[in-house]
Amino acid sequence: MNKVYVVGIGPGSYEKMTIEAAQILKECDVIAGYTVYVDLLREHFPDKEFLTTPMKQETKRCQMALDAASKGAKVAMVCSGDGGVYGMAGLMYELAEGMDVQVEVIPGVTAALSGAALLGAPIGHDFCVISLSDLLTEWETIEKRLDAAASSDMVIALYNPASKKRKDHLKKACEIMLRYKSPDTVCGIARNIGREEQQYDLTSLGKLGEAEVDMFCTVFIGNSSTKVIDGKVITPRGYRND
Repeated sequence: MNKVYVVGIGPGSYEKMTIEAAQILKECDVIAGYTVYVDLLREHFPDKEFLTTPMKQETKRCQMALDAASKGAKVAMVCSGDGGVYGMAGLMYELAEGMDVQVEVIPGVTAALSGAALLGAPIGHDFCVISLSDLLTEWETIEKRLDAAASSDMVIALYNPASKKRKDHLKKACEIMLRYKSPDTVCGIARNIGREEQQYDLTSLGKLGEAEVDMFCTVFIGNSSTKVIDGKVITPRGYRND
């Protein structure tokens, strides 16, 4: 059967890709994806055919990949992080329904994991992931999720914290969380994970709302037990209490 692989390429660098993901990309004839993500791969797979679309053309991108697969090409649809976490996996399954094309998801390292590793161990206990992008989800729904997560004292990882059109969403999110969390709650910002400009910053919830962030940042808000040890963010699970 014709096949499309939805491949999570991790944070961006070839070295942080899983062995399985790299092998699939080596074996494929066509690599499809969002232009920014595909550009990260071109030098490593120069002999491949590339299919790209800009942002907001996700359906077209997936359809291009399915059409290529239906003609017999072995196709990889690449996604930053993991294809099932704010990626193309679900859409690909929807569009492939009724076609003679099989979809297989190859997992990757999502930013909540790679960003956490950069910061230390902030998600050592229960945590959740929330995107602040209201492009596909109404802001009112995002507010409800932020409120529920903050009230539960979970660690929260925020994807897409700001863009040129959404400069104040992180500040709004912090205002919601401050209803339940202390202003001194430990927070961290992972920037450009897995790329040359990679770095992280530590701050507090009381100051986080004024931080400079963009779409290449992943933000972590600790729980009531999260602390800083030697410059790293740690959320204990309780092992030392045994």
